[in-house]
Amino acid sequence: MSELLLSAETGRMEGSRPSRRLRREGKVPAVVYGLGIDPVTVSVEWPELREVLTTDLGLNALVTLDIDGDQLLAVVKDLQRHPVRRDVVHVDFMRVTEDQMIEVEVPIVLEGEARNVTMYDGMIDQSMYTITVSVRPADAPQQIVIDVTDLELGETIKVSDISLPAGAESVMDPEETVAIALITRSTREAMRQAEAAEAGEGVEGEGGAAEADADDADGDEG
Repeated sequence: MSELLLSAETGRMEGSRPSRRLRREGKVPAVVYGLGIDPVTVSVEWPELREVLTTDLGLNALVTLDIDGDQLLAVVKDLQRHPVRRDVVHVDFMRVTEDQMIEVEVPIVLEGEARNVTMYDGMIDQSMYTITVSVRPADAPQQIVIDVTDLELGETIKVSDISLPAGAESVMDPEETVAIALITRSTREAMRQAEAAEAGEGVEGEGGAAEADADDADGDEG
């Protein structure tokens, strides 16, 4: 069983009014389903639920639900919040087993400084912020970190480029874009200036060599 223990009570009345009454009492309406067992409507104490949701794994944390004395493993499958206050108004728990493969969404974090991009005023556009992976509940990663230090202008990071931890497998299109190093108008101008500076150094170097040859010739005549 998971070390995260959350007590749940059965017998709550369904409907908007009973649910509002529960929330005023500091409880959150919830439902537990999965493993071919009929769904069960329950309620959980908000302070206990908040502790479960604020671990490093967030929504992917494996939880031991204590339902009227019966304990089972579960994960948070869906979390509904108030559109304005952002309070949690309902939770869906899914029953799981320790060896069951489940699909979870894992945050993607870009790390490092792509110097070959920033030196030309380019920018990294991250288009995917979570990746869905299939994994056993206890092996769900906290986040996926991608190092962009060696990223070059115009390069794209795809799902197939992501290194997943052992036991995790992506269920997404491997060709889907995660991030791209964009070439902007400022980038083109910075590259043009860099090329012009290099060309100028080349001309200056050739001129210096010609002057040196002329000086050598004058010395020979003397």
